[in-house]
Amino acid sequence: MQERRAKYPPAKAGPLIDRIAVASLRLARLGLVTLAAAAASCGSAGVEPASDPTLRILFIGNSLTYANDLPAVVQRLGQSDPSRSVVVSSVAFGDYSLEDHWNRGDAQRAIASARWDLVVLQQGPSALAESRALLVDYTTRFAGEIRKIGGRPALYMVWPPMSREAEWSAVSASYAAAAEAVNGVLLPAGEALRAVRAGTPSIPLFEGDGFHPSVAGTYAVALVVYARAAGVSPVGLTVRAGGSSLPPAYVPALEAGAAQAIAEAGGN
Repeated sequence: MQERRAKYPPAKAGPLIDRIAVASLRLARLGLVTLAAAAASCGSAGVEPASDPTLRILFIGNSLTYANDLPAVVQRLGQSDPSRSVVVSSVAFGDYSLEDHWNRGDAQRAIASARWDLVVLQQGPSALAESRALLVDYTTRFAGEIRKIGGRPALYMVWPPMSREAEWSAVSASYAAAAEAVNGVLLPAGEALRAVRAGTPSIPLFEGDGFHPSVAGTYAVALVVYARAAGVSPVGLTVRAGGSSLPPAYVPALEAGAAQAIAEAGGN
């Protein structure tokens, strides 16, 4: 599979807040109080800047993350809210598990490079018991690194190959268990695709291999990720973001599938 090299911005220094100190001097003989400002302005108080509303999301995963550039699609959905910008970056390599990422080290360096609001973790389907155990284990390890920088871990729930569709519920359960183990955000993307597949089977959600997402599949995943990250409904996001290149008939079904999956997942 194609490998997408890690990329992440340098850490950004936080704003400096200048405070004006005011000293009170009591003049014993005159009984007056003189206010002396330490700054050049005469007694004016400093105003603290508003907090930065930027939403910063780091993705750590494999080809299910870099296929169709999922982070960029999430960023475009951010145009639905002109009051805040969305910054995304990713560390994604073909066939990588979270254990592979942990051993390589690029993901930890990316986490430490900026103050991410959300760090999205993803590996393969993980339907088997031993795969679920590894998913929970390495999610827990990464969660420790994520919380050091004030971020929150999120689990990008994937799906099985369509040749093993019977494993879908087990895949979903594995990702739900990992999110619960770290009090993380569950991104039920796989369940969104299952809802769309059941309700509108004419929409092509997968490539020819029956596993990697098509452009429509990636869009459904992005709707889930952005809606959960921003705390908004996925319904109507496309219009608010300025539209998409997908056939117009696809959009309501994709948004409805994302909304259904989010509602049914509940939780954090």
